[in-house]
Amino acid sequence: MKLTSILSAAVLASTAVADSYPYVRLSKNESVLVILDMQEGLIPLVRDYDPIVYKNNMLAYGSLATVWTEIPVVMSTSAQTGPNGPLPQEFLDWYPDAPLIQRNGEVDAWDNEEFRAAIKATNKTQVILGGIVTDVCTAFLARSLRAEGYDVWAVIEASGTSTPEVRDIANDQMIKAGVNVVSLFAVLGELMRDWRNTPGALEVWPWVDKYMPAGGINARAHRAAILNGTIVPGQDQLPH
Repeated sequence: MKLTSILSAAVLASTAVADSYPYVRLSKNESVLVILDMQEGLIPLVRDYDPIVYKNNMLAYGSLATVWTEIPVVMSTSAQTGPNGPLPQEFLDWYPDAPLIQRNGEVDAWDNEEFRAAIKATNKTQVILGGIVTDVCTAFLARSLRAEGYDVWAVIEASGTSTPEVRDIANDQMIKAGVNVVSLFAVLGELMRDWRNTPGALEVWPWVDKYMPAGGINARAHRAAILNGTIVPGQDQLPH
């Protein structure tokens, strides 16, 4: 069988599996944000993204609950006092009162009793998830949460691993388990739903400007045109 045929079959199979799960909307009132093993000692393992890009993605993801302050946060680390190290200080400063579960052996965070209790204590049914590494920390927990009946949103850019191939396989495994594998911008859109909501344009545009530069520059250019813009000869001849 040709490689193209194999890939086509795999895509069709994944689509069929994904279509077997009904679309459930992500709700800010039903969600908990999980920051999983985004530790300073593990960040160098992320090779499927440029380091600068991944650092921005990681901080953007972690800061979601500073915009949607009604969303509780649960953080967990693995072997924090060993080679994996602590979480970046930004997370600790943003969420000083959030539970931080320091696992000393469990690879799948769901195997840790304290972590399970922290998730259950939120009384939320939807889990927003990102972690290092995608194929182990994120994928193991995502599938365990699905087995327990949770709706899970695994944010693509918030997790990282060794290669794009490993990432893609892990994401495919999660999709087959009914995990919503989505972009960070998709999560933002789901949580906000309407730019007129609160949080809405007033709170979200500064976040976009900081973490999603293309959108921020677009907004800045629009602002400049409104406040200081003049039509250059020839522009008035362009079609609308």
